Amino acid sequence: MRAPVGGLFRHVLDLAAEQAAQGHEVGILADATASDALTDQRFAAVAPRLALGIRRIAMNRRPGIGDAGAVRAVAAHAKSLGLDVLHGHGAKGGAYARLAGRFLRRGNSRRVAVFYTPHGGTLNFPAGSMEGRVYLRLERILAGLTSGIIFESDFARRTFAERVGQLAMLQRVVPNGLQPSDFAPHEPDECAADFVFIGELRDIKGVDVLLRALRRLNDEKPVSAKIAGSGPHAERFQMLARELRLERVVEFTGAMPAAAAFKLGRALVVPSLKESFPYVVLEGAAAGLPLVATDAGGIPEIVADTDTGLVPTGDDATLAALMRSVCGDRQAAIARAERLRQHVQAKFTVARMTSDILAFYAGAGSR
Repeated sequence: MRAPVGGLFRHVLDLAAEQAAQGHEVGILADATASDALTDQRFAAVAPRLALGIRRIAMNRRPGIGDAGAVRAVAAHAKSLGLDVLHGHGAKGGAYARLAGRFLRRGNSRRVAVFYTPHGGTLNFPAGSMEGRVYLRLERILAGLTSGIIFESDFARRTFAERVGQLAMLQRVVPNGLQPSDFAPHEPDECAADFVFIGELRDIKGVDVLLRALRRLNDEKPVSAKIAGSGPHAERFQMLARELRLERVVEFTGAMPAAAAFKLGRALVVPSLKESFPYVVLEGAAAGLPLVATDAGGIPEIVADTDTGLVPTGDDATLAALMRSVCGDRQAAIARAERLRQHVQAKFTVARMTSDILAFYAGAGSR
């Protein structure tokens, strides 16, 4: 994987640790340039379980001259370990794994199976943009080097097929899963706001939609929110909050782990315009937080067969209406959240996710 951040990072750490727990020799190769204290702590925590260790090399976010050297480094490291499987996560990690696999197969009697999980990746680029066209073209080229592709949501599978095409490779949808520790009950702080948002502060997360919904609600009575996160559009959102005269009811807290941020609110709001299969929705549901979310990406797959309703993306009026209903009848919202928690606990676990991926490795690798 390239950047050890966000949901992709959590997915890789959980998957690697559980694969190791099930008796497999596992290692991680990640970007060396994207790091902070929390990243280092998470790597240090999982490192003792990984027989093949953790290796960091420089991986640029965008295509460039450094990619050739990075691919050679990935191939050399993989060859030194005598791997059976290479699994690339994210657009850049997927490209490196598949190109390295091509080098490994040359003159090597031992077959290396190469798998890919996009995690949104290239699918988040506008299809009509120059950058989007380039990345989608690369996806088509790299498809021939792929033993199998794993999607974390059926939404991602459908989007991939629409944009990249129906490619002749084995595919499977394996949703993200949670650890037993994620199901600790939610206990809001005494000073908790009515709602908490947790995520990157960038356009596709719909923070501007949330702020406009809050303006509608506060025209009637005070409704508060805490916005936990950082990102490239943070200053713009803070300016919008001031323009909407929300300074007294909206607080930008900065980035923090989701488990800590959950305590800041009595309900979780996810106003995203685009998503794949967001961990924050799974984690919020596991904590028993009442959920107000849009129908972006794979979110409908998380709440399917429950009575948790969703709202259309980009619709601040409908978002405000659902937020109003949660504030108006908190006991009903809490009861609904408990039913969603039980649903998530039964369906979305790391153990199940890992077993499904290992089974896919075995089936695709034997072909």
